Amino acid sequence: MSVVNIKIEGIPYQVEEGLTILEAAKSCGYEIPSLCAFNHGECNSGSCRVCLVEATGARGLVASCVYPVAEGMEIRINTPAANEARKRSVELLLSNHSQNCQQCDKNGQCELLYVAQLTGARENAFKGEHSETFIDTLAPGLVRDTSKCILCGRCIARCENAHGLGILGYENRGFRTIVSPAENRSFADSPCIQCGQCVSVCPTGALMEHSEIDKVDEAFRQGKHVIVQAAPAVRAALGEEFGYPIGTPVTGKMIAALRRLGFERVYDVNFGADLTIMEEGTELLNRLNNNGVLPMITSCSPGWVNYAEYNYGDLLPHLSSCKSPHQMQGAVIKSYWAEAHGIRPEDIFVVSVMPCVAKKYEKEREQEKVDGIPDVDAVITTRELARMIRRSGMLFRRLPEEEWDQDIMGDYSGAGVIFGVTGGVMEAALRTVYFKLTGKEKDRITFEEVRGHDAGIREASIDINGTVVRVAIASGMRSARVLLDEIREGKSPYQFIEIMGCPGGCINGGGQPYVRPVFLPNEEDNILDTYKEKRAKALYSEDERQTVRQSHNNPQIIELYEKYLGEPNSHKAHKLLHTSYAARERFS
Repeated sequence: MSVVNIKIEGIPYQVEEGLTILEAAKSCGYEIPSLCAFNHGECNSGSCRVCLVEATGARGLVASCVYPVAEGMEIRINTPAANEARKRSVELLLSNHSQNCQQCDKNGQCELLYVAQLTGARENAFKGEHSETFIDTLAPGLVRDTSKCILCGRCIARCENAHGLGILGYENRGFRTIVSPAENRSFADSPCIQCGQCVSVCPTGALMEHSEIDKVDEAFRQGKHVIVQAAPAVRAALGEEFGYPIGTPVTGKMIAALRRLGFERVYDVNFGADLTIMEEGTELLNRLNNNGVLPMITSCSPGWVNYAEYNYGDLLPHLSSCKSPHQMQGAVIKSYWAEAHGIRPEDIFVVSVMPCVAKKYEKEREQEKVDGIPDVDAVITTRELARMIRRSGMLFRRLPEEEWDQDIMGDYSGAGVIFGVTGGVMEAALRTVYFKLTGKEKDRITFEEVRGHDAGIREASIDINGTVVRVAIASGMRSARVLLDEIREGKSPYQFIEIMGCPGGCINGGGQPYVRPVFLPNEEDNILDTYKEKRAKALYSEDERQTVRQSHNNPQIIELYEKYLGEPNSHKAHKLLHTSYAARERFS
């Protein structure tokens, strides 16, 4: 590694060659006020001018996020000129910014407000005309408010880097510039997959999830039987909203909080994950044994399903027909559970707590209804649940550890837990497929070959009693596209593929707590590189603690089939637990 000698505030340092001034300063113990690299991991063009510093060899002040260090460079951060310039840059951003901070859901996590406090900027330093405001609330998952946008471009970069989609871009020029889908369309009228990754990196409240807390409140007011179910990835991240280190599982306290919020039953979506494996594993074996369409691709991720419908309509027969776990469980609650308790499905209101923004869209699909009744009525994100808990006055850290309700459903296996991380659905399915093909359990439960928390492609060949199953795993549509193009060209060597919409899987879903190092002072400096690993470890550790670790051994799943569904892929199971897809035009 080549190094260069620099000085910061007159103190000599050696830093890695090729770093920007911002990166070099960070490595030397300086946090230059900024709205880019060290807050979210997506770089930009330095357009906001918040991180200005003085540097020898430069003409005037330079944006430290894009200006590289050089041998002998002397950098001054704390000069009157640099301090004043950064302050003015932030004040110019504030001059065209909505000032309803008290009503903004990003309050407390707003990076613009943070740098305003650091630089001493004031909102009304510059007064004048504001750009025309556009507010898009039509999409089920996302809300866009241009009055809060600072044109940093982070959302543009994340959409491109994660998915290669380019849904968002700059529209118009000069004072009229906005960030939006093409032609300033609504997210609802664009080929957006509703994943929410843009929300995860937005420094202000310009991009947010479409909150459904009011729907839940109304269901309580109407006296509905309000039942909640929480996804596995939620327990691995919710604690971050209440000061716990990243990767701390808070399952018991989350259950206690949900119960105190008034939900009639508190269930784990891991039951639905086990149910998904029973249906999906059977579907895969049927395809393998009956010359079905291969490779079969998982269908748990609604962001991925949206992408497939927009971009690969010809490959939709490759998708498993299985609904996602929370939709399956919602359907079972409104049928099996409802009949057992003598309650009409119409009087039940199912709330799913999800790490995913796209689930808000998924529940609205006509294909996710049974006899005209939606499987799930409301989806709230991990962040929304945290808001509800804080609103209630509960002190989360003082809550007791409680257990899931065990009323007909509630048991789950370790296989269900790992659904929340990329590769987890594949591993859970292989545990059951192995048993179905061999009639015995695998000596070593885990399939390390398919594990990993990073985006990209992983592949493995699994020998199951002489039958070799070739599998691949991808998360993020940029990676998935490689596998899909292979299928389209007739070159795919795989029988089974897992695809997750968000890079790293549900642990990194668009509805998870924001990972902002500036607001996480007790985390290590490389948290942007390790937070997915830490959340994934929380799920794998829970899997290891379970007595039952294969979906087919979940006693309540066995009972559900014996008493109600008959067998996996039965007619009744298809009506309740399976869905269909349809190709969609990229622009309507």
